[in-house]
Amino acid sequence: MDRRQFFRRALHKGAEVATKAADHHASGRARHWFRPPYAVNELEFLLACTRCGACSEACPHHVIFPLPARLGTQVVGTPALDLLNKPCRLCDDWPCVTACEPGALAYPPVDEQESTADAAPTPLPKLAKVKIDPARCLPYAGPECGACRGSCPLPDILVWLREQPRIDPERCIGCGACRAACIATPNAVLIETPNQPTIVD
Repeated sequence: MDRRQFFRRALHKGAEVATKAADHHASGRARHWFRPPYAVNELEFLLACTRCGACSEACPHHVIFPLPARLGTQVVGTPALDLLNKPCRLCDDWPCVTACEPGALAYPPVDEQESTADAAPTPLPKLAKVKIDPARCLPYAGPECGACRGSCPLPDILVWLREQPRIDPERCIGCGACRAACIATPNAVLIETPNQPTIVD
């Protein structure tokens, strides 16, 4: 290996390490908010997002809002979901994604070899993790409730066993509809960012 090849490899390796460190830092900070549907990797998201507000304007239910300046210049103005207070309605045409021209919100790539007819439907995005806290949920203490019954927009994810609600963690995409329906105080439905610690109110 000559000197030129050595330095090229060293620079390439250094860039890889720096990118991994930046990605780890960005992902770590992102545990404090929920990104809109089909958001790309957090570091890629921050590089792509122009803070134009198009996705917020396109959301018919006003669930998307810009992050405030107190969170830092890297993320200020970037969009997040207000899942602690409002559910994502899983719009059929995903207007927020369609409105994102820079590609910070983007559907997963489709295999070019698959024909349109044979292609599998686009998988739903994983917005958050949701779980029920038995210590807060009224039916676990005895009183009947049922406020969240029928709130989940997807079949067989929020189920009732012995009149107690349970969420299938593998199939739940974290839209927050059950949390919005919960009448317990404090809210019995806990919500957390994907692969990150729980965000509670």
